[in-house]
Amino acid sequence: MNKPVENMLLAQIHGIDDVRVDTVPVPQCGENDVVVAVKQCGICGSDLGYIAMGGLLGPGNPMPIGHEMSAVVTEVGGNVTSISIGDRVVVNPMEVDLPIGNLGPEGGFAPFLLVRDVAAQPAAVQKIPDSISDDRGALVEPMSVAMHSVHQGSVTADDKVVVFGAGTIGLCITMVLKYYGVKDVIVVDTVASRLKKAAEIGATTFTVGSGDLATFIQRHQGSDQMFGVDVPGTDVYFEATGVTAVFEQIVGLAKSHTRVVVVGVHKKPASIDLVSVLSKELTIRGSMAYPDEFPQVIEMLEKMSIDPEMIITHHYPLSKFTEALDQARDTESTIKVLIDCQS
Repeated sequence: MNKPVENMLLAQIHGIDDVRVDTVPVPQCGENDVVVAVKQCGICGSDLGYIAMGGLLGPGNPMPIGHEMSAVVTEVGGNVTSISIGDRVVVNPMEVDLPIGNLGPEGGFAPFLLVRDVAAQPAAVQKIPDSISDDRGALVEPMSVAMHSVHQGSVTADDKVVVFGAGTIGLCITMVLKYYGVKDVIVVDTVASRLKKAAEIGATTFTVGSGDLATFIQRHQGSDQMFGVDVPGTDVYFEATGVTAVFEQIVGLAKSHTRVVVVGVHKKPASIDLVSVLSKELTIRGSMAYPDEFPQVIEMLEKMSIDPEMIITHHYPLSKFTEALDQARDTESTIKVLIDCQS
């Protein structure tokens, strides 16, 4: 793939709800760097959050976005030995000093991306086999978020699990759980189309507002007693909605020694019933990003029987990025939107 001579497009945040596809110089590859041609890049919920906030860099400082990507290596610096031109790869946006698409000077919604200092940080660019499509490669990053949360929950195949939220991360968590052999998984959400995907993965589903959730969980996962009151027999809860009331509900539902993993981004403080935390001896763990999971997810995507591309609902070219953002905000009909950065 030939690199343009001078300029390219790059999606950047300029202010609150102000995203522009700017024309910028193409990246130049240093001796320690790699340049990749971005094939597919997913719109993440965090991208939408940054847009609503006006970015993180302050007025007058455009913020590039985009961090879920598959790519092909087009240039390799002389000091880089881990990767070659033509390799199909995924980019770990957290394995660089300034994270890609998150406060750093680079973003993935562009035809070409500079990955800095790969010579010292080879895990920033990782090869993928031909069996993993470009679309599937773009799911490595969100699937790694999900896998890390499962690791944080110390989940075993015999655990009874409830996942709150059937967006991208909740569905990826469900796929990871099934890959690890967890049989008893309930997914809770308000959107029927998302719950349909969860059911296709193999989860039992509950639509919020369709009945009493505690009763439903007890019917499927049994019950325990706390101070003479029946509570669900769930071992692990995943909070993947970012809704404070959901977290507070989980603490109320939990039995003794339940593990609660918070992976949704909460923009408001949640109150915590510390008496419940104390008396139930709850374990509450946050889960952020993916310290070690990229290689494990690449292996999983080669082996898993479930097709992870089922959560990709829309494709757009980079030239129609604004329309793609509007689609991504429509949670009733959209799960994951991918951007073809070469068109």
